[in-house]
Amino acid sequence: MDWSAWHDGYDTADSWMARRLRTVRQQILRALDDAPPGPLTVISLCAGDGRDLLHVLAGHPRRHDVRARLVELDPRNAEAASDAARAAHLDGVEVVTGDASLVDRYQDLVPAQLVLVCGVFGNITDSGIERTIGACAQLCETGGTVVWTRHRGEPDRVPLICRRFEREGFELLWLSEPDAGYGVGAHRFAGPPRPLRPGLRMFEFVGYDVLRDRPDAAAS
Repeated sequence: MDWSAWHDGYDTADSWMARRLRTVRQQILRALDDAPPGPLTVISLCAGDGRDLLHVLAGHPRRHDVRARLVELDPRNAEAASDAARAAHLDGVEVVTGDASLVDRYQDLVPAQLVLVCGVFGNITDSGIERTIGACAQLCETGGTVVWTRHRGEPDRVPLICRRFEREGFELLWLSEPDAGYGVGAHRFAGPPRPLRPGLRMFEFVGYDVLRDRPDAAAS
């Protein structure tokens, strides 16, 4: 998969990607607006070119309260995110080129008020989804928000994702309608703080054939 070219779909105004992006931005805006006063920490896994978070931060009154780390494996996307952050004078934003699945990438920033897991759940197995949600309870502070995405194609894993978040101590804040053409959710962590487990790998991206053929896998 060319993850840089993949972003081209956002440029079609009424594509499902563009509509999903607008929805994700709305949930990010809500999380920032609802966060308590003071410093705000944000983590973005597999951040792409950062157009979800950076677009919201650029015009938000709390932009200077935010310390954010965007982790993205594709160097072209990471460079685009860095350029966008500099252009918007978002001095608190750090873009890291690397493997976003390793919790050690975030060790000095957790627990965070906002964790973004967008574009991840549709590319990993069910066991990876469960590990990632379990890790979110370590990455997120009590009262913090996780914004996530997952398509609604068969097999529809959105109900599984919601159940797993609930088992890990999260409360559902918002979920897109089943017929929206995409899945976006926001969950608030209501459980007690959990220590980070160094060395934990949350997920691995896998190809379509693996996702299609394995019985424990999520369809891409």
